[in-house]
Amino acid sequence: MNASLNASTGTDLDVDILIIGAGPAGLYGAYYAGFRGLRVAVLDALSEPGGQVSAMYPEKAILDIAGFPSVKGRDLVNGLLAQAAPFDPAYLLGEQARSLEHTEDGRVVIGTSKGRTVTAGAVVITGGIGTFTPRPLVKGQEFVDRGLSYFVPDLSAHTGKDVVIVGGGDSAFDWAVHLEPIASSVTLVHRRDKFRAHAATVTKVRESTVRMLVNADIAAVRGNGWVAEVDVAHKLDETTTTLPAQSVIAALGFTADLGPMTEWGLEIDSRHIVVNTRMETIVPRVYAAGDITDYPGKVRLIAVGFGEAATAVNNAAAVLDPDAEIFPGHSTEKES
Repeated sequence: MNASLNASTGTDLDVDILIIGAGPAGLYGAYYAGFRGLRVAVLDALSEPGGQVSAMYPEKAILDIAGFPSVKGRDLVNGLLAQAAPFDPAYLLGEQARSLEHTEDGRVVIGTSKGRTVTAGAVVITGGIGTFTPRPLVKGQEFVDRGLSYFVPDLSAHTGKDVVIVGGGDSAFDWAVHLEPIASSVTLVHRRDKFRAHAATVTKVRESTVRMLVNADIAAVRGNGWVAEVDVAHKLDETTTTLPAQSVIAALGFTADLGPMTEWGLEIDSRHIVVNTRMETIVPRVYAAGDITDYPGKVRLIAVGFGEAATAVNNAAAVLDPDAEIFPGHSTEKES
């Protein structure tokens, strides 16, 4: 990511809209706030924009974005950044929202983990699932960033390597599909013989050259400065298989945490923020959109998050300026 996307460290800001969360919904919200003529800042605990898409599956093909039969996660994020760029949003990355207060005139004041204060007319929370931490692979932690990884931001880094993927969910199987054509070998290890991944992807992996070892665990990871091989313990016959491995990818899921937001007075149900049809929370001038929200009939898709972000921004704009219309008209009408 271009460093120019970051606002100066420690600089206090005063904006119309602060968006907390730089995933797809947050980035689209930044565009929409700019389109409405509002000054906007985007805050995210991750060091690059894109949220889970950038951190977990930048090379994965996303198939449910309207108008795109298929788009890579990285390309979707880059497109959203380019869409918002003309409005010059301030990106506060690698920075967590810690505290929330209100000024006497109702504006929202957010304190961050870097000691920054952001004062905003309204806040839109688009934090996805909150702060997420990968579940660790117990064996081999000493090889993190030396052959052991939890995400695959760059497929080419695994070219020509013997890759061992640990897990049975969508990420494990998606990475197996994408790495099989370029890796020297791919082995998928899972502790059970049942998988959480989509059935069609499981079938695709079964029909590929990927070796699948089920009812098995990683017993040891060895190497000299870099991963070289792993031991796989088979539960049923209590034998061990040693595999060459220059890359081990642990796709064991992650834990999610809303962090300090749980202390902001929001109504939270099963780690989701409850909103109404205007995307309002119960805290004045605080809205939410995307996967972090909950309401009757909620569908957690990126496409839905885009619409919710626009709804939140438009309703916030009307609160900031009582003379403003909630619906500003279609963007095509603004072209000259």
